[in-house]
Amino acid sequence: MTPGELRRLYFIIQTFLSYGLDELIPKMRITLPLRLWRRMLFWMPNRHKEKALGERLRLALQELGPVWIKFGQMLSTRRDLFPPLIADQLAMLQDRVAPFDGHLAKRQIEQSMGGVPIETWFDDFEITPLASASIAQVHTARLKASGKEVVIKVIRPDILPVIKADLKLIYRLAGWVPRLLPDGRRLRPREVVREYEKTLIDELDLLREAANTIQLRRNFENSPMLYVPEIYSDYCSQNMLVMERIYGIPVSDVAALEKNGTNLKLLAERGVQVFFTQVFRDSFFHADMHPGNIFVSYAHPEDPQYIGIDCGIVGSLNKEDKRYLAENFIAFFNRDYRKVAELHVDSGWVPPETNVEEFEFAIRTVCEPIFEKPLAEISFGHVLLNLFNTARRFNMEVQPQLVLLQKTLLYVEGVGRQLYPQLDLWKTAKPFLESWIKDQVGIPALIRAFKEKGPFWIEKMPELPELIYNGLQHGKHLQRSVDKIASELQTNHIRQGQSRYLFAIGATLLLSGTLLLINRPDWGLHPLWLMAGGIAAWLLGWRKTR
Repeated sequence: MTPGELRRLYFIIQTFLSYGLDELIPKMRITLPLRLWRRMLFWMPNRHKEKALGERLRLALQELGPVWIKFGQMLSTRRDLFPPLIADQLAMLQDRVAPFDGHLAKRQIEQSMGGVPIETWFDDFEITPLASASIAQVHTARLKASGKEVVIKVIRPDILPVIKADLKLIYRLAGWVPRLLPDGRRLRPREVVREYEKTLIDELDLLREAANTIQLRRNFENSPMLYVPEIYSDYCSQNMLVMERIYGIPVSDVAALEKNGTNLKLLAERGVQVFFTQVFRDSFFHADMHPGNIFVSYAHPEDPQYIGIDCGIVGSLNKEDKRYLAENFIAFFNRDYRKVAELHVDSGWVPPETNVEEFEFAIRTVCEPIFEKPLAEISFGHVLLNLFNTARRFNMEVQPQLVLLQKTLLYVEGVGRQLYPQLDLWKTAKPFLESWIKDQVGIPALIRAFKEKGPFWIEKMPELPELIYNGLQHGKHLQRSVDKIASELQTNHIRQGQSRYLFAIGATLLLSGTLLLINRPDWGLHPLWLMAGGIAAWLLGWRKTR
């Protein structure tokens, strides 16, 4: 480890211990070394004993910076894994992180706008931030040109060095995983960290977020399920984003949703539909769907509509992964575990030599108990633990390109659990996926492919005779090359056989001459001639190998 990495690691350990987070270490035999090691660090006492454990955890993650805050945001959606005192505190990391100075934000905005006063472009700029999260904070204002209400998002100052320091340390730790864990290579830790690094660095570019938001808005234009606010591109830069201000109920505020008369069952079902629509129809999905980025419109509570913001992290899948995922989901919903096992082998997610029957039985053992149950009765922590154990038994490799999708699915499931625990996740998703699969393999898919590629085929049709001729000529040249290589291999094989034969003769003559020279010295020069013949045979054999 470099001195910089050691300093950062020391700071992380010091922060955790100064907030007394060693209390989270379970008192088990396997954790005894950790607890003994903690007692040795007596000069790092808990300096916040008066605070509750949940608050101490939130403050520690907040002090450590964006990478850790993101981790806390993800944990905050899993109220099935944490008691309310911890989950409520972690939820504050979604949009109530300690803000930086509003006057500094104002200076950054003016700098992004070419150094002119903020009053040139905006009225009613609010110096106190509306919300503050891990990467940026937002301030309210009004466009001077049109009078429209907007929010201005500004990147936190000096945030990049902190992110890079943490990522460097995580890379170092990821490099240790294959050495420390028996199946560490299967987890592909460096690839997973590289994928996470890419998404995190991309989030620092607000021009990219603006483009993502415009794309998502276009994908759901006039949709009753999701509204995406308008972006005012003329005012955006790498460090600043200007967006339409929206008014909605935070999706985590179930009491306010009920008070507004929101149909929570339909809202939860639409959350699942929005997720699968983004993934399979558009292959472009919002990958940071924690409750701080999701609101519900006040209008039409009987026909509720989501409002999505903060599109800094998005994901996409290629056609092969989408197809395999959709078929896997449908097979799961149909309890066709044989199909699930075969799909995992076909996609290369498990080794080709995997015993399909054993893999099928292992998947059935994990998944069968969770069907016919609402979300409220399913322990996903237990299910995930069993799935990880199954994956380890069958050497299933982690797919880095699916990590974002898996994280987003956990967010969606966590939100659904809060809104309507009785939601039947399987029945909600299955019709959509079956429809998508039919659309990919039926006549509509053929017509769509012709529409997409027809102009290209028509353009290339006059060149078809020439392409066929060139293909035939290329085939002839290729056949000649193959014949030449085959001939050379045959000649080489013959020469190798001859050289082995000469080496054998040489060894025989040399050994015979040596024995005669020792046992029959009265034979004169005959043994020497035999030995000379052996050496000559060896030289000829060596020449044949060249």
